[in-house]
Amino acid sequence: MSASMDPENTETTETTRAGSAITGTEKPVRSSNGNSPITGIIDEKQVIIDFGKYEGKSIQEIAELDPAFYTRLAGEKENGVFAIRRSRDKSFRLYINPLSGLDH
Repeated sequence: MSASMDPENTETTETTRAGSAITGTEKPVRSSNGNSPITGIIDEKQVIIDFGKYEGKSIQEIAELDPAFYTRLAGEKENGVFAIRRSRDKSFRLYINPLSGLDH
């Protein structure tokens, strides 16, 4: 995925491997098999963010509240910035790697 900045427009545009553009305000499209770009096969409403200003909110809620942050999370998935763990209470939590440079 590559990112480019239009000098006349301050909105960042990301280009996927398929060549389609994703702006910071759009939710990335799910893959053809219905998997989430962030959680994979786990349903987005079951995965709770465990950091930052959205702590305690599900990935599905983030997609609706802040599509730009959702897009950023989807882009950072391959970089190992975060991981999903199952807690003792059987919930799924999205944790951030403390050594990553992701602003939250």
